[in-house]
Amino acid sequence: MTLSADPTIPEIRDALAPLVADNAAFDGWTAAARDMAADALGVDRDIALLALPDAATMIDAWFASVDAAMLTALPPETLAAMKVRAKITALIEARLDTLAPHRETLRRALAILALPTNLAHGARLGWRAADTMWRAAGDIATDYNHYTKRGLLAAVYAATMTVFLDDDSEGQADTRAFLARRIEGIMRFEKAKAGFLSRATHRPSLSRFIGRLRYPAV
Repeated sequence: MTLSADPTIPEIRDALAPLVADNAAFDGWTAAARDMAADALGVDRDIALLALPDAATMIDAWFASVDAAMLTALPPETLAAMKVRAKITALIEARLDTLAPHRETLRRALAILALPTNLAHGARLGWRAADTMWRAAGDIATDYNHYTKRGLLAAVYAATMTVFLDDDSEGQADTRAFLARRIEGIMRFEKAKAGFLSRATHRPSLSRFIGRLRYPAV
């Protein structure tokens, strides 16, 4: 990423994040990794510290760059022709392709996010990834479906990353097969949930009955 003549802190953060990730495979998510990235980009180290003050912020910025790469790989016009299952699968696989050269970096990042002090932050990043994918897939739910879909996908994504880290199969074939099974589980759940809600809508309801007594139809 090329910086403008007078970049903002967010622009510097976005530009530094992939370079820090490259260094983190060997140096960890440390000040040394950030300083090397700053030197490579021609950014003052103190400004880099302001943009990326700690490991959690560095990882956050890197994951945001993974989100951006995924959306670039699968623009709306590409996703529009797919069914929902294919969209979600393709979006996660695009993330796998982006992360494949950086598995050691990812391993170190997840270890940091697993620390007790970072658990909440890690959960937010998982939710953000799931939300980004569902929005890219065209989901516009605003009721509880919004939360159940993202919660399920965040869990599937986290489990898939665990398999991915130790997958030595060609083209991450084992991870992709694992993902396909988990996506199938989500689809079965959504289908069963839709059927239950449809049946529940037509069941006798005491609250609806009382409401009709109070506010009879005209």
